[in-house]
Order: sequence, then C-alpha cells, then structure tokens
Amino acid sequence: MAAASLDAPPSPLPPPGMGKRVTVLTIDGGGIRGLIPGTILAFLEEKLQELDGPDARLADYFDYIAGTSTGGLITAMLTAPNKDKRPLFSAKGINKFYLDNGPQIFPQRPWPDVVNTLIELKGPKYDGKFLHSKIQGLLGATRMHETLTNVVIPTFDVKNLQPTIFSTYDAQTIPLKDALLSDVCISTSAAPTYLPAHFFQTKDSAGNTRDFNLIDGGVSANNPTMLTINQITRKMIVDKQDLFPGGPTDYNKFLVISIGTGSAKDAEMYTAQEAAGWGILSWLHTVHGKGVYTPIVDMFSYSSAALVDYNVSILFQALRSEKNYLRIQDDHLDGTAATVDVATKENMEELVRIGKRMLATTVSRVDMETGKPMPVPEEGTNADALTRFAHQLSQERKARMSSSQGRPGSA
Repeated sequence: MAAASLDAPPSPLPPPGMGKRVTVLTIDGGGIRGLIPGTILAFLEEKLQELDGPDARLADYFDYIAGTSTGGLITAMLTAPNKDKRPLFSAKGINKFYLDNGPQIFPQRPWPDVVNTLIELKGPKYDGKFLHSKIQGLLGATRMHETLTNVVIPTFDVKNLQPTIFSTYDAQTIPLKDALLSDVCISTSAAPTYLPAHFFQTKDSAGNTRDFNLIDGGVSANNPTMLTINQITRKMIVDKQDLFPGGPTDYNKFLVISIGTGSAKDAEMYTAQEAAGWGILSWLHTVHGKGVYTPIVDMFSYSSAALVDYNVSILFQALRSEKNYLRIQDDHLDGTAATVDVATKENMEELVRIGKRMLATTVSRVDMETGKPMPVPEEGTNADALTRFAHQLSQERKARMSSSQGRPGSA
C-alpha cells in the first residue's frame, strides 16, 4: 500500500497525555563516529516517511531527543528550526554534514607521532575554530527554548565540578538556562584533550547573569538515556502531571530508542600489566595497532555508557517492558574506527559501513545475570526492530493528532 502523503508539513507533536506513550530518542557521544548513529537515524526516518510521507522528520515523533557530545550536535541538527519552523536537517543530512566537514573539524597532521604528542602536551589537539564557526553559522541566534521538540544535552562545569544539563524544559522555566543552542553544542562537544573548554554567559530580562565554564557532557553522561528519563520524571512531578496510571515510573508507557557510536570495549586493547606502568602521558596518549587513543577518556566514556545501558535495560526488563527499549551499539570496533577524530575519507566510509552493519545485527539485550548484551534472535535485526518502532511512533502520533483535533475549540 502506498504511504499516505502529508498535505502540509507536520504540526508540533501534541503532548503524550493525548496518546499512550512518552517517546524518547537518545544519541551517545563519539566524535567523528557520529556517522554511525547518522546512518541508523536515516534508516529510521526513511521508515517513518514510508508510513507518513516525505515531509516526516524525527522531531515530529519524539517527545524528547537527547544527545551528548557529537550526539548533542546531532540532537540540535534534528530539532533546531529553519526559517519555515521545520527541522534544520533531515536525518539523511547528518552524514553529509560529517562527511563534508569532518576533515576540517579534525584536520589530520602529517607529522611524526612524537611531534603530535608534544603539541598535545601544550594544549587541546584541535583549536575548535572551524567547528565553532560552523555550529554558530548553522544555529545562529536559536535558543534552547526554540527547539521543535524537547531536547536534553548534558555538559560538565569545570569551575563548579558538576554536570550542567541543558533542556528545553529548563530553558522555558529558568531564563538563565535559555542559552544559545550553539553555545550548548560547542560545550557538550569540548572533549578533554581534543577541543578547548567553552565559556559563555547568559543574561535574563532583569539583568542577572550566569557564567558557564563547560566541557564535554561525556564526562558524566556519554549515554544520556537514564538522564533523559529522569528529566521527564522530574518534569512530570514538578508539573503535577498524572499521565500514567502507574505514576511517573510506569515504564510501560515509555518508548525509548538509544543509539551508540560504537566502542572498542570488546577489542580488549589494554591489560593491567600495561596500565600498571603508565604515567600521565600514557593515560592520555597511547598507540595501539593503527590507532592513537586516550585511555582515560575512553574508559570514562565507555564505562558511563555501558552502565547506563545496563541500568536502563534491567529496569525495563524488571518491569516487563523490555520491548519498549531498544539499544543499538557495537562494542567490537578496532583500529582507527574506534578513535573519535580520524576523519579520513577511508575511515569515515568505514564508519558508515559499521552503521549499516549494526542495522543488520540481531537485536541484543543485557542479560540480567551476566550484565552482558545477548542476542535475541526472535526479535530479528536492529533494522526489523526500528521498523516496528516506526509503526508504533506513527500510530502514537496519529492518535495524538486525532485527540488534539477532537478537543472542544480545536481547529
């Protein structure tokens, strides 16, 4: 059957109280590996377009889109409004952005490793000027409260030594957190050793100001899924919303897709014997095979993301809602594919292939006893699961639109 074409660009998604579920999309951090979720998100959006027409965009279907670091940038691309109040980027435009700009964001130096190491000891590996200019040019004066759906983007404040979470909800209720979306994106992508920390200041209508001294949100939440669920629960409690019969922790009412950027966790690159002899330099700069890694940064990012997946997966399984949560990740990356900044044509093409491979991989779920992801063959591939999710997302949106149109006084 042919897809029903939308007569006009979709209107904003009505609140979840008019449907059955709160819909959530989250995207991990990972630098140039943003090409992996870019590939997966393009597939999901294509499935939604098959159901609802070519104008369908991810922001039309998700109550919350959250991202950390490169995932935060993708979040902004999907939710920032263009001049027509539609998403700035389609999902398939994400990979084009990385393929076109990756080599300038992460310029490859032709010098020997020892020279590169000396440069990196003096400051960040990249000055970030091109990335900052590109983000500011794309997002302009757009502020957090203007996103087309709710977003959650974590950062970390180096002055106060605590996470700073930016969200559409906070921006609407706390004027001093209604920052420029460009400042938030620059901050969440400021990975230690790779890009410089970012300072900016906000000001409210009364003249009060607030300073922000921020780095990559991956320091505290490289996988922002649990953080986002907590933000939703907090909003419901503060607003005294009673959307769910079982209360704010009725996880049967959540529909969550969490997309990773891959990791080298299963490559078993390091051993205790090696790490026992590492000093400051080795923890920050280690050559393994064809790649150059920052073990301390990688370990923080991997452990953070894996622990979140474990906790969320166990929670959904314990509440018998496991099919409402889909985590797509590959822990078998190796070589340059596992790095965050090798933006050569060859490596970027490999990352796209990895994204396609992840779509063809069998759905996996954390085993409650071992804590390791285990294949679930009866659920098919990740592509199969995303296709099922697309149908649910489409049905949810149609139910809300129908309820919205049926209200007294509605157009």
